[in-house]
Amino acid sequence: MRAETLTQTRLPGLQRRGLGMASLIVAVGISLAHIWMNTVGNVSTLAQNGFHFAGFVLLCVLVSPFAEADWARTRLARIVDIAFGASVAAAALYVINAENAIYDRGVRLVWSDWLAGVLCILGVLEFTRRTTGFIIPVLVVLALSYVTWWGQYVPGVFRFGGLHVETILFRALYGDDAMFGTIARISSTYVFMFILFGAFLLKSGAGDFIVDVSRAVAGRMTGGPGFVAVLSSGLTGTISGSAIANTASTGVITIPLMKRAGFPATFAGGVEAAASTGGQLMPPIMGAGAFVMASFTQIPYTTIVAVSVLPAILYFLTVAFFVRIEAKRSHATALADSDGPALWTVFRNGGPSFIIPVALLIVLLVRGYTPTYAAGYAIIACVVASWLTPNRMGPGRIIEALELGARNMIMTAILLCGVGLIVNVITTAGIGNTFSLMIATWSQGSLLFALVLIALASLVLGMGLPVTAAYIVLGTLSAPALYQLILQSQLAEMLAAGQLPETAKAIFMLAAPDKLAALAAPMPLEEARAMISALPLESLSLLFDQAFQPEVLAVALLSAHMIIFWLSQDSNVTPPVCLAAFTGAAIAGSPPMKTGFAAWKIAKGLYFVPLLFAYTPFLSGDWPQMLEIFFFAAFGLWAVAAAIEGYWENRMNLAERLVALAVGAALMWPAALWINIAALAGFAAVFGWNIAKKRVRTEPA
Repeated sequence: MRAETLTQTRLPGLQRRGLGMASLIVAVGISLAHIWMNTVGNVSTLAQNGFHFAGFVLLCVLVSPFAEADWARTRLARIVDIAFGASVAAAALYVINAENAIYDRGVRLVWSDWLAGVLCILGVLEFTRRTTGFIIPVLVVLALSYVTWWGQYVPGVFRFGGLHVETILFRALYGDDAMFGTIARISSTYVFMFILFGAFLLKSGAGDFIVDVSRAVAGRMTGGPGFVAVLSSGLTGTISGSAIANTASTGVITIPLMKRAGFPATFAGGVEAAASTGGQLMPPIMGAGAFVMASFTQIPYTTIVAVSVLPAILYFLTVAFFVRIEAKRSHATALADSDGPALWTVFRNGGPSFIIPVALLIVLLVRGYTPTYAAGYAIIACVVASWLTPNRMGPGRIIEALELGARNMIMTAILLCGVGLIVNVITTAGIGNTFSLMIATWSQGSLLFALVLIALASLVLGMGLPVTAAYIVLGTLSAPALYQLILQSQLAEMLAAGQLPETAKAIFMLAAPDKLAALAAPMPLEEARAMISALPLESLSLLFDQAFQPEVLAVALLSAHMIIFWLSQDSNVTPPVCLAAFTGAAIAGSPPMKTGFAAWKIAKGLYFVPLLFAYTPFLSGDWPQMLEIFFFAAFGLWAVAAAIEGYWENRMNLAERLVALAVGAALMWPAALWINIAALAGFAAVFGWNIAKKRVRTEPA
């Protein structure tokens, strides 16, 4: 091999010139700096978050021009553009160093503080526009102008008197819930390290291993390529936090296989998008959701990951049920022997590159290491484990992994800084409390109605916001109300059973002394709900503290956030804006909107599983209890999928669909065990009847 060819193979980045080389150096530098800051470095939160923003602004301006038009790619335009990006990065670094001086002046800003602050905000607006579109910048502008100007003209509960521009600018830069605050901290620590870990896994060959093992395990089933899409997307979700990237990386393999097997193109694109959306529900990365949730709730990240496993599997089972039904309807075939590698060969060639790093990560998290340290050790394990496979990571691949991790992080890093500005306004103006009060009022104490309202809000937000941003905004606005309604539901059951603790009864004595006599004995559930609804909000908070153990309160808070997080995922598959589905449509060559609706239908687990969070101990029970819920819910979701499709093993008439829907609802309903068992018997009867019917050949959908 010639020397230059060898150099290009091992260190491909060294062959670049100009902006390509500059972006490589910046990306690798960002990754190395973050590894140092998150493992052995001792850097303040402001310094780390400010550097985080500055670095990714610089990388973004190098790889993403101002516009796609030819004029924006001319030499002069690029020079001006890069100069602007460098100015924003320099302004962020100035903000880091100016903090002490600002406090020494009694929180008074001088002209240089104003210049740096305005540049940072302009940078957030521009670079979120480049990475996510116009929605986030518009929301940031509306939010900042609300607290400085037009909020005073809003009638009703959302009226805000306004703050001085200097105060707003200081809060936007140095507040805990601001541009360089808590949310940016999540991005610069947990999220970055896990995204980088995923990049190292991919460069070590783990991505190929995931697809190959899925083909080996599921490919030879009826409709095997569809199951390959589900399994590979689920496994890829453990190392990738992006539904769009998941769709693009696995879809180029699975979608053509599905079409070749006989699945309609629209369904093939939709099932890949729906399965890839589940990647953001699959531990350990879960997009950025698990880390944001841990910050919001102060519940350990390891706890959130642990309770997320069964729900994620249940979601993928739901997608698999739709695949099974469509495979029967379309008479889809299995993979040919030539398309499915031998399982032992797959594990021998790529198993260590996936199993060893992921296993080490899980062990370290269980043993109490912080997620950043665990991810750092797992990154090292990726390199070491790759030497046990044919895909050895040398200097070239390590550089590629460092670059890939930084590039994959650009959108999330800048986005979360922008979202921090929105959250800062929400907390400053008290909008979150007002919005939560409105949900509680509109729902009239009904948890189910509140879930419907939040689902609708999520649907609207998801049309314009990325998943993480939608979750943060919706969680800030509605999680307090949902948390309260979940506790009210549990409190009503406790009150109806006559099991209210004596200390909690004392709260009733103060807030509603005329109801004290009724607490001595059990009462109808509706009467208990009415008594609780009549209590003032401040009394309710005291009542919760007295009636429930801290663990119960933590589970209710986790359930509220988990519900919102799951509902926020529908932005990937819900028309008219569903980028994961559009990505699948581009690969499948199918109409984007039809593919979007197909993905939305297949992803129905996003709406049904959160009901289990709200009404059952699916997140809080012991393992036998959670497995019992999982078992019955799986059959229930299968029945619901068949009712939606009008097909099971054969075509279903209207009566069969209605019975299947009722059976599915009963299997998921939090009732007595005998009801679930009876519903399971009903499931077996309907399923058996459908199998026994004469097979009806149908046209592919």
